[in-house]
Amino acid sequence: MRGKVRSFPKDNQAAKPHLTAFLAFKAGCTHIVRELDKLGSKMHKKEVVEAVTILETPPMIAVGLVGYVETPRGLRAITSAWANFLGESMRRAYVKKWYSSKKKAFTKVTKRNTENPATVEKQFDKIARYATVVRLIAHTQPNLLPLEQKRAQVAELQINGGTIKEKVAFGRSLLEKPINISDVFQESEQLDIIGVTKGHGFEGVTARWGTRRLPRKTHKGLRKVACIGAWHPARVSWAVPRAGQRGFHNRTMINKKIYKIGSGADKKNASTEFDLTPKDINPMGGFHHYGKIKNDWVMIKGSVTGPRKRCITLRKAIAPQTSRAALEQIVLKFIDTSSKFGHGRFQTEDEKNKFMGPRAKKLAAASASTEVAAQ
Repeated sequence: MRGKVRSFPKDNQAAKPHLTAFLAFKAGCTHIVRELDKLGSKMHKKEVVEAVTILETPPMIAVGLVGYVETPRGLRAITSAWANFLGESMRRAYVKKWYSSKKKAFTKVTKRNTENPATVEKQFDKIARYATVVRLIAHTQPNLLPLEQKRAQVAELQINGGTIKEKVAFGRSLLEKPINISDVFQESEQLDIIGVTKGHGFEGVTARWGTRRLPRKTHKGLRKVACIGAWHPARVSWAVPRAGQRGFHNRTMINKKIYKIGSGADKKNASTEFDLTPKDINPMGGFHHYGKIKNDWVMIKGSVTGPRKRCITLRKAIAPQTSRAALEQIVLKFIDTSSKFGHGRFQTEDEKNKFMGPRAKKLAAASASTEVAAQ
């Protein structure tokens, strides 16, 4: 259940080798305050409040390299070269029922790599000699996320920039190493978001297409399309609204602005130069239906495709970034961390305690701890 990348940005061999995609997980939404820098607008140099989406981005692990050659029918894979060690979460992705299997996925590959390293060298040489497109095989780490799944998401991340040999050398240097979001994207950069939208199942034409309801006395229902076409041509046109699947579609949102990239190790990653309150990005009680973010995260302007916990593919912008909005440097003044369940009032737990004063639950816990210490 992950956004499928149908095309990667155009390769520029003059640039250094770099990755063009990353996998993230949708945590929730909040809002920020910043000063708008937009010449010609009445809001220029004035504060604006904007909605943002927080995506958790734990490090990805590189496990292989695959080379493609261009053919008249599209790209054709030449060969794949795998790392010596492949984690269990990654191998789970290739077995339908891991708990009842013999857990032998990729055991021959790792045995061959350790016993006969020359074959691995041949695979890398074959990719460097014949391939025209090189992609890195990397997977997520579900054990770092507040999810129940144990199976990793495996994706191919295209390497752009440099010659083919430089791409292969760059990919080999990343094998079995963690890749952080800051290694691929930077703040104030624009990117494309690919994901699967929230599914709504089978819907009628009124919910699916927004058609007008028929008058009250209509026969066999009023949430319908009365005339679905003329007698001839004797078929229903594709343009006629019909009932069917709504949602759960692969969609690409282009030119989404990165407002901030936060570090999971920083306990003040939601503080700004204008708001010095020590706080992290997690709202009080955690993100609704997700939990607390403990890894690196990225803040995207506006909404993002899909529900919470869904895997989102972040891709380098495929369109040229020359507009004023694309080059604008974002400076945040305030990041809201109040509770997203109900009417949140407090930004931090300390702020709530100062306002509410000593409460019965806190006093009971304190007295219980003193009793245990006395015993």
